[in-house]
Amino acid sequence: MKELPERTLKLGVNIDHVATLRQARYAPMLDAHNAEPSLLAAAHEAEAAGADSITVHLRLDRRHIQDRDVFELRDGIHTQLNLEMGNSPEILEIALKAKPDFVCLVPENRREITTEGGLNVVNADTSLERTIRSLQDSGVRVSLFIDPEPQQILAASGLGADMVELHTGAYANAAMDGGEDEFVLLYEAAKLAHREGLQVNAGHGITLSNLPKLMKVPHLSELNVGHHLVSRAIFTGLGRSVRDMLTLMSSYEAISSGKVSDLS
Repeated sequence: MKELPERTLKLGVNIDHVATLRQARYAPMLDAHNAEPSLLAAAHEAEAAGADSITVHLRLDRRHIQDRDVFELRDGIHTQLNLEMGNSPEILEIALKAKPDFVCLVPENRREITTEGGLNVVNADTSLERTIRSLQDSGVRVSLFIDPEPQQILAASGLGADMVELHTGAYANAAMDGGEDEFVLLYEAAKLAHREGLQVNAGHGITLSNLPKLMKVPHLSELNVGHHLVSRAIFTGLGRSVRDMLTLMSSYEAISSGKVSDLS
């Protein structure tokens, strides 16, 4: 296997839609010995291809990831586990038991197909801060999934989050038409978050086609990508899908350091 170039930008692989495929057939009988595809096997395939972490979203409606998946992955993966969750006492209890490496707090709407926007932390009630503190007190680093807006970043910093994950969905949706306005928002948001001492991650709707411009955003530590990788995996295999993404990501250091024109 060809060795991947060294890189500074990490990749978290979201395997929710591996679970979506499993649930389509085996939701009523998850104890079946032949329930497939295996999330743990998918995680191992992604890790073998170079993924730095594995991401899953345990939703209140359990539409794809199940409680048992979180614990199986926690015990069975070789990298780090990033658990996405809403600010829910029920899911918080599971997170405190499983102790993932990271938790990313996201908005959650039962009627949505996928997460539709960032968490509004500007007007957050006190329960959000309590959730952040509970997780951090148990040794879990906390990220907030937010839109790339200055007031959201400053509020995230004020709440004591360790990281933010910038919502790239608006950029991804506009990228076919250039997405310049959305790109500038991400660019400025990343600079502000970095100045506030927050680790800067990004995710939602990232693909091989919209990634090159996104990599001109400075200070990025990790990208979280799921649907695109799983979609391509149908045709290429998951390992190849992950490796192709990582190969493209390997040029990030040169771009973000200003060795090429940032805003061109």
